[in-house]
Amino acid sequence: MPFIGGDDEDDEEFETTEHILYESAQSSLRSGNYRAGVEKLQRLEARFPFGRYAEQAQLELIYAHYMGASYDEAEAAAERFVRLHPQHRDVDYALYLRGLVAFSEGRGLFDRFRPSDISKRDMTNIRRSFVIFTELLREHPDSDYALDARQRTVYLRNVIAEAEVNVANYYISRGAYVAAANRARTVVENYSQTPAVAEALAILVEANYRLGLDEAANDALRILAINHPRYPAFDDEGNFVLAETIRNRDRSWLNIMTLGLLDRPDVPPPIQIDHPEGFVPPEAVDEEEQPSGKPWWRRILSLG
Repeated sequence: MPFIGGDDEDDEEFETTEHILYESAQSSLRSGNYRAGVEKLQRLEARFPFGRYAEQAQLELIYAHYMGASYDEAEAAAERFVRLHPQHRDVDYALYLRGLVAFSEGRGLFDRFRPSDISKRDMTNIRRSFVIFTELLREHPDSDYALDARQRTVYLRNVIAEAEVNVANYYISRGAYVAAANRARTVVENYSQTPAVAEALAILVEANYRLGLDEAANDALRILAINHPRYPAFDDEGNFVLAETIRNRDRSWLNIMTLGLLDRPDVPPPIQIDHPEGFVPPEAVDEEEQPSGKPWWRRILSLG
């Protein structure tokens, strides 16, 4: 309902108060005080639910929750934004952050400080992150975040394939050769471009051999020898050795020695809101001082 009985001075004061609160939230986010940023953004949305910054506050809440490691809240805020604003020009950013939230939940808290093989964990969040990034690429192929999302899907696809191989190796160690063969076949058929294919083929060779399926074992062995002749299961004479091989998945010494202290999340800050034509906020920055070219917060950091 429009305000009745007001004047231009009241409207100007209303806009100025809203802008000041928004800039205060921005200041907290830029300084890394994400808890304060969340509180101010929530206050902004509550006080001005139909103001010019309402949608922007919802978008930046996702970012603030994520950077503050409040992943459940970030997931809820992202789902809410996508549900309420499916046609918003920055809905791709909300999807991107949803993928990062699931990706971070799958990694765990201490992955930045010690070597860890993520493929040996529960794959629920990793698979969910893969699905979200895939959705982003399908629905917004020209998004500014498409490149980073595509790199992450490649990484996540490799992790999922390794997880399947880990399960197959476990079944091999327990003598469950049918189950091992099924898992390995899933990797060969559904993750054919991943590094885990070689080990999956080796598992197929061993599982089929122990099941007495010599023809199937030879077929898998032939494919392995042609495509991966240097696979560790082959001895110096080129004979296949029926033994479990373990690949070194440790991170670099540089990453270990720095304890991951510089490993901050590769996520750009939220897209800034465009002021409507004619709107001049208090304490406006001189345009001549602004750098030219694409703003830094629209650049995407690749998966390093």
